[in-house]
Amino acid sequence: MNFKKVGTILTSSVLTFGMFSSMASAAGPVNEQQVQIQIAATDAVFTKNDLIKKFHELFPNKFTFLTNSDFHMSGAHIYTEDDTVRYDLSFNKMVEGKRLSGSVMFVGDKLEIEQFYFQPLIEKDALFPAKVSKEEAKKIADDFVKKFINGEEYKPETNPYNYFPQQILTEPIRYSFSYARTKDQVSIADQRIEISVLGNGEVVNFYKIPTKVEASTFDDAKQVKDKKEILEKVKENLLVDLQYQIDMDYQTGERSVKLVYQPTTKVQGVNASSGKWLTGKGYTDDVPKQTKIEKLSANPLPPKQNGITVEEAKKIAEKFLSVKSDKVKLSIESISEIENYNGQPVISIQYMYQYKNGGSGTNLLINKQTGEVIQYHDMTGHILDEIGEKPKEEKAISQEEALAQATKYVKEWIPSYLHNYAMPVEEPYYDDRLGTYQFYFPRIVNGIIVIGDQINVGIASDGSLTSLNVDYQEVEKWPAIDKVISKEAATAKLKDSLSLKLTYMKKDYNQENHHYDLVYLPVYNEEAFTYLDANTGEWNSLNGMKVSPVISHPWAEEELNYLINAKVLDIKDPKKFNGDASISKGEALKVIMNSLTYFYAGYYGEREESKQTFDNIDSKHPLYQPIERAVEMGIIQPTSKNFDVDSSIKREELAAWYIRVLGLEQAAKHSDIYKLGFADASKVKKEYTGYVALASSLGILEPDKNNFGPAREVTYAELAVSTIRLAHEMSEKRNGMGYY
Repeated sequence: MNFKKVGTILTSSVLTFGMFSSMASAAGPVNEQQVQIQIAATDAVFTKNDLIKKFHELFPNKFTFLTNSDFHMSGAHIYTEDDTVRYDLSFNKMVEGKRLSGSVMFVGDKLEIEQFYFQPLIEKDALFPAKVSKEEAKKIADDFVKKFINGEEYKPETNPYNYFPQQILTEPIRYSFSYARTKDQVSIADQRIEISVLGNGEVVNFYKIPTKVEASTFDDAKQVKDKKEILEKVKENLLVDLQYQIDMDYQTGERSVKLVYQPTTKVQGVNASSGKWLTGKGYTDDVPKQTKIEKLSANPLPPKQNGITVEEAKKIAEKFLSVKSDKVKLSIESISEIENYNGQPVISIQYMYQYKNGGSGTNLLINKQTGEVIQYHDMTGHILDEIGEKPKEEKAISQEEALAQATKYVKEWIPSYLHNYAMPVEEPYYDDRLGTYQFYFPRIVNGIIVIGDQINVGIASDGSLTSLNVDYQEVEKWPAIDKVISKEAATAKLKDSLSLKLTYMKKDYNQENHHYDLVYLPVYNEEAFTYLDANTGEWNSLNGMKVSPVISHPWAEEELNYLINAKVLDIKDPKKFNGDASISKGEALKVIMNSLTYFYAGYYGEREESKQTFDNIDSKHPLYQPIERAVEMGIIQPTSKNFDVDSSIKREELAAWYIRVLGLEQAAKHSDIYKLGFADASKVKKEYTGYVALASSLGILEPDKNNFGPAREVTYAELAVSTIRLAHEMSEKRNGMGYY
């Protein structure tokens, strides 16, 4: 949120606006008697009770278990670009030993809802298999949205961000839906509603993008050019680029590089009324041409320094972060030597700017080997504005002048990187409110752009540096560009998949612009995030999502397919897959750990020194992470130097794993207190008696015709069904395993 003047009013849970015109922000904690607010010209007065009353009106018979003391009114505020006052109300309560919480944001004098968040008690019917289907959840979302749109027209749209690469089983099923406001049946790009529904039908998220609709004007939908005519125009002028795309698996830390064909981003769309091309600079009659790639440096340049010490890094930081104000003090909080996501040594400097009423801070990264600043964000502009030392407004520099400044800064601060990057080929992002530019210098390999690897440089209106960030990923081998399909063939495929979507949108981000143009937007392959594989000529999803295979099984089909779709169980050949086949210990452990916890390989931040429990499972082994995590959690216990990942797992062993996951190890160890009622009870090894008794009594591993089968090999189907039962048991006890 971007705030204007801030005032502090001492009240008895009452906010009154229009009484004060200039008050400095006060220090100290904010509570219901000392509410930090935005000063606005309005006479509206609301108490916490007013907001609670409105909340119950919006959700009748829903939150009757909450008392007034469970609610907290945190304040009121306005956005810089919108003078409408907003009010925050939150609630928190312990129910049956579990915490339930939520919040709601009200807008304006009518207290209309703009945001709603609810974290309910997670019940079994919210987990897989969910109580409600996606179709039923869609009906719930539709009915919920209708209550809060005040007669405005909204229509459901595909949610391009509904992407979850892995869904652990202890988390509820979550359906996400998106709705676009329409005018004359045409979607308005920046006026949307997002909503989430859990598997039990509970609405847990609602967000209506804030807009000042009454100030907006729109093109006449009756005055648009023929869609077929514009489509042919776009196809005739289609430009296609060959690029490298680096994909990162954030669970394993592994990178893969692809060669892809992408349509040029020079053209964003076509004005449906005038037929002009929409570009980053606005509308133009002439189709934009591709920018020639111009390297920042033809040859490698020497680094700023040949290695630096921590003390030298501190001096660099002090110079880089200095601020011209006697009211602000720079404080270096800590300095640490870490490795970045490339395994390269960097020095991270945590710092704070301290001033009378508080402080703000973040970190600065310096390449230890070169002494170059590779991550920086300027905070001083915001701080000086907050303490009343905003610099005098002078004529803002032009885009050309800002680019010259950005180029000067990268040459000064990161010279050793320059031969890997080129001058910007796209238009910069311009923030008209702040007068700042954001430039993107793309990385170049084999003469083509690398998607995602770039140098970002922010330039203020006075030409000073506001941000600097170097994205550079180490890649051992880049795919050769001589084996791709031809650009002509790629262009033909893109043309075949090209369609247009008519949308109302603004031509720029200027906050003074309240007019919505009708624009034809190009859509390829009917998807928002797809690319054409340059080697195969096939379409793939940019976020890595693929259609999961579907397998059949007489009694575990639903469970097996869910694990496959949730990226928990990998099936290489669905035609040959046998759900009744025995599963190995390594694969079983991988399924269990992927079902119950997320794995992240430390793509950002510090990397800890790798530990190795078993001689045959080093950090490069595909099962290294789940095995080490299982050892850490006490699920498997290292009784030998090696872990036999390929041997089959017996049912009594699996029972022990499950009970350790639930934290019932100590109870299970007392084998003498358990009496098994199975016909084959005598076949259960004594050390597994307690585990088998508990796993069967909890319904996680059930007997078959009064036989437990302790030495029987576990099948894929058994593992799928029992792991889901385990997740239900964990969820009921709130025994989550968290993140790794």
